[in-house]
Amino acid sequence: MAVRNSPLGHAIRFSRSPSRGHRRTASLPTTAEEPSVPADSGKSVSRRSVLLGGASATAAAVALGAEFAGPRVARAAATRGAGGPGPKGPLFNLGVASGDPLPDSVVLWTRLAADPLAADGLGGMPDRRIPVDWEIATDERFTRIVRRGTVDAVRESAHSVHVEPAGLRPGTEYFYRFRARGAVSGTGRTRTSPAPGTLGELTMCFASCSHYGEGHFTAYRHLAADEPGLVLHLGDYQYEYAAKAGEVRTVFGPETTTLAGYRQRHAQYKTDLDLQAAHAVAPWLVVWDDHETENNWAGDVPEESSQTPGAKFPPRRAAAFQAYYENMPLRSTAKPSGPDMRLYRRIGWGGLVGFHMLDTRQYRDDQACGDGNQSGCAQRLDPERTITGAEQEKWLLDGLARSTARWDVLGQQVFFARRDNTVGEGSSYSMDAWDGYVASQDRIAAALGGPRVRNGVVLTGDVHRHWAAEIPRDYADLSAGNVATELVTTSITSGGDGDDDPNRAALDENPHIKYHKNRRGYVRTKFTRNELRADFRTVARVSKPDAGVGTDTGFVVRDGDPVLRRA
Repeated sequence: MAVRNSPLGHAIRFSRSPSRGHRRTASLPTTAEEPSVPADSGKSVSRRSVLLGGASATAAAVALGAEFAGPRVARAAATRGAGGPGPKGPLFNLGVASGDPLPDSVVLWTRLAADPLAADGLGGMPDRRIPVDWEIATDERFTRIVRRGTVDAVRESAHSVHVEPAGLRPGTEYFYRFRARGAVSGTGRTRTSPAPGTLGELTMCFASCSHYGEGHFTAYRHLAADEPGLVLHLGDYQYEYAAKAGEVRTVFGPETTTLAGYRQRHAQYKTDLDLQAAHAVAPWLVVWDDHETENNWAGDVPEESSQTPGAKFPPRRAAAFQAYYENMPLRSTAKPSGPDMRLYRRIGWGGLVGFHMLDTRQYRDDQACGDGNQSGCAQRLDPERTITGAEQEKWLLDGLARSTARWDVLGQQVFFARRDNTVGEGSSYSMDAWDGYVASQDRIAAALGGPRVRNGVVLTGDVHRHWAAEIPRDYADLSAGNVATELVTTSITSGGDGDDDPNRAALDENPHIKYHKNRRGYVRTKFTRNELRADFRTVARVSKPDAGVGTDTGFVVRDGDPVLRRA
């Protein structure tokens, strides 16, 4: 068993040479009862109270000298929440990540930050280029390095690094790490997507809505322990809000409206060791929702109570987009240009899954009837209204019309299936969800039921609850069958601990919706040529960092039959 220093402050263990049919394992510390979670004080976070990654990083900080190090350099704690002043020196405090895998390439990411919570958002780094060496290998000991190089981390990009090594082998597991000025990052594990046409199988987890202040990111750690081959994050990766009284953990800084603020907020989130574990275990596909910028923004329109109304909003949007790109494992094709950023894209996983990653914020019309939950809103039925914009919708419809994948998956943000939120007489719908853009909803649903889509699946976040739904051809006649299924993940922390109310009345009001759970967690899926299995994973609490994880329920969708069956 080989042991590598991870960006978590403890070790991730990778089994060395798995026999045929057995996967490599990355194990986190456990007890006999449940996976252990190092204590987190939950106390106020100061600019000096940062979580750092191990003795080797501390030694590197000493070697770097006064240019990076603060007035003192202490040995970094090996567990979370040690408290007290942290050293200003180690460079890889934000961990490592990978993303957007292709058959011959994958994005490798890190960001240098000697002082992650520096007020200027630049992580305590000097105003100069820092050469960063990177290497990628087929073994965790890096005895079989297949690619290596050097890239400059620059102040203009908050010393973030996006490397896109080419010429890799399809469907292959790799390990990667970075070096800068004598410091060495933790080791990340990644994987290229399989060659086109390959079926095989894929374990994929998806998550959304991780509010730092509302709880501990325990679910991320359990997600990492599940060792998926791919992770999807469907938005609200971080929240713009300032700290509020009574929160579990203290958010640093005011509401984010500037580039410095967004950079600092991303950095605070990235110091969380559970989030670092989830990033280090597998490549990610990410899309944003609203809170990476501002609650319920729509196109060029901020929310009604925005701190940046009118002409102040586009600069805020540009700042949020820039910080998002800097802190995510995205390809250079996604690099923003002012308040514009092309985030929607298509990633194939061999011939098994086609992932259509959507952006339902940047191009949408303003929410109908003043937003919120509305009844009798004729505006939502306007055939000209769009949630995706015309160009993105055409891109999606063309892709579905040409699909050869066994499973076509929409990775997107807001509830897709119709959901009546009024129990009993009358009806009401969320204007922020697809229900507020009925023409878009109907066109995409029709495409999912088209002749080239063998199995349509919609993945959703946003609503801080687990839900599972069938998408019928005709909501007035459920006997007409379904065009697709929808799996909705709950939040990582947003909304707090939650409860076990099954919300039976809402399910009875919407008979095509089959499941609801108000606990925190994520969804683990397994795609094969014959079926999709979805396990709805939950943790009992996020108010304390010691919760185990379990599967509340599971569903199976058979190839060619868009019906949810209990597993």
